[in-house]
Amino acid sequence: MYVPSHFKEDDIGKLQQYIRDYGFGLLVVADEGGIEANHVPFHLISENDDSLGQLQCHLARSNPVWQRLYNGVRVLVVFQGPDAYVSPSWYENKAETGRVVPTWNYLAVHAEGTARVVEDSTWLTHHLHRLTDQHESGMDSPWSVKGSFKLRFNVKDLEEALAEIRAWGIDADITENPWGRTINISDPDGNRVGVRDEAGFVRQIHARKTA
Repeated sequence: MYVPSHFKEDDIGKLQQYIRDYGFGLLVVADEGGIEANHVPFHLISENDDSLGQLQCHLARSNPVWQRLYNGVRVLVVFQGPDAYVSPSWYENKAETGRVVPTWNYLAVHAEGTARVVEDSTWLTHHLHRLTDQHESGMDSPWSVKGSFKLRFNVKDLEEALAEIRAWGIDADITENPWGRTINISDPDGNRVGVRDEAGFVRQIHARKTA
């Protein structure tokens, strides 16, 4: 991803938080079989502040992409945050100079790593707990993996339920520093305030975050 220096975010802690906040990623595989992309919810595992982290997800066994990941291949995972069109009419210095053009503000993180298939029911159990706990933590009545899965599949234990899901676990160690592209921070303060306060911009961001 091309990232101009004035838009680049290279603080690992912030990039990891962006991944947690916008964890529905695009898993991209490119090899001799061609290019394939799958939209998948990810959970980031980070043992310490210095670690680039490990991305975990799961795929249905009916999804053939797992066969391309089985022996370990390089993958790209793209996380897309809020985005919105920016009109020059929102800039404070439009009236002063007229030297303004439209742009597009967005937040995105690209993470590269080596993926591998995990065939381990214990791993899958822990992954599903982590993934759902992350998103259920703010709910008034958090959903439970253990109890609900047994009821859903009418089985006696979670192991049987996981067999019914027929999913592969996918681990991807992030081996290259993630690249982050942040909102436009090169404009004068007045322009940034104008964009931030503009109703049209706010509506676009709100729609993309809540629709």
